[in-house]
Amino acid sequence: MTGVTETLRRQPRPTHALRQEATAVGRAVRAAWRGPGRERDLLVQSLKASAAAILAWLVAGVWMGDPMALMAPWVAVVLVQATVYSSLMQAARQLAAICCGAVLASLALAATGSTLGAVALSVPLLVLLANWPRFGDQGIYGATTALFTLATSSAEASAVGHRVGQAALGAVIGLAVNAFVFPPIHLRDVRENLAALAREAGNTLHTVASDLRDGEWDTHGWSRASARLERRLEALRSARGWSRESLRLTAAPLRAVRRPPGGLPPEQDDERWSRVTGHIRALTRTLAVAADDDRAPAPPAGAVLDSYADLLQLIGDACHAESERLLAVGGEGRPDDHAESAMRELRGQLQDGLREHAGQGADGTTVLGTLLLQAENLWSETVPAGRHG
Repeated sequence: MTGVTETLRRQPRPTHALRQEATAVGRAVRAAWRGPGRERDLLVQSLKASAAAILAWLVAGVWMGDPMALMAPWVAVVLVQATVYSSLMQAARQLAAICCGAVLASLALAATGSTLGAVALSVPLLVLLANWPRFGDQGIYGATTALFTLATSSAEASAVGHRVGQAALGAVIGLAVNAFVFPPIHLRDVRENLAALAREAGNTLHTVASDLRDGEWDTHGWSRASARLERRLEALRSARGWSRESLRLTAAPLRAVRRPPGGLPPEQDDERWSRVTGHIRALTRTLAVAADDDRAPAPPAGAVLDSYADLLQLIGDACHAESERLLAVGGEGRPDDHAESAMRELRGQLQDGLREHAGQGADGTTVLGTLLLQAENLWSETVPAGRHG
């Protein structure tokens, strides 16, 4: 009972949770006000969805005089998606689900002669059909359309055709608004995620270097840092996929207007930082093995370990410099000649240390040689001089 009480005490109080939520909302509002970013994109998409719903209501309810103009704005607001391509795909799926719902509701009402019987006959089948992968997350609209059709007692063929026509009208309006009013172009996310990945790689190398100097081999902390780096890499891949999709079916003039300054980092950068992530993962694993007393290889110590920590520190600095260059659009990021000369000197010291270890035994040579090889791999991927030989 004491453990349960302590757990409840550790949970945030409602007032504290509310303050945290209010603070998060305030940060999002300030970020949207300051300039382009994810928060402003969400604001623009929300306003576009609202505008599409209002326009669909005006067309269906005012201009066409439909007293139950619900389907058009309903579909329009749902179809303002994160990309034009996804809007088109969702429109096709939703229209198919709506047609299935309306037709099955009409057939069920004709077969049973009562609204309750039609609900009992059609809704379970439509809910089951909603799990069909072809419908994606739009399948549930089949069941809701059937309920709406039966609730309004308009399940005859003409009424069903009218509802489907309204849904098609809403789809056209939603697609048009999304495609021609500030079309969503998700290119900035790639640059931000790539910069975040480079920064996270630098942080991980700095942490490892600091622990090696202090003699505190926090292998669990290194594993967690490596896992965070993997999640950053997955976020970059997701952002790259969104950027490709956001360029599909988007008009070229609008694409040029909406393209952020600086363009899109080349996909070769994704591959390069994927290799960096792999090298850091291999590095932390090697250090974890060397720190295990039950394993045969012994970790290096003394001056050679300090030199290795200094080398990782400088490579981490190069990762941070790359991150800053990516965020500073148009910046070329001059190489730090002093840092590169220091790296070359450290590499020379480590190679000399490797030759000394080779005369003392194979175990120390194996570990140091593996660590030096992984540092060389990181050097070749992150430092401009290393990338150019």
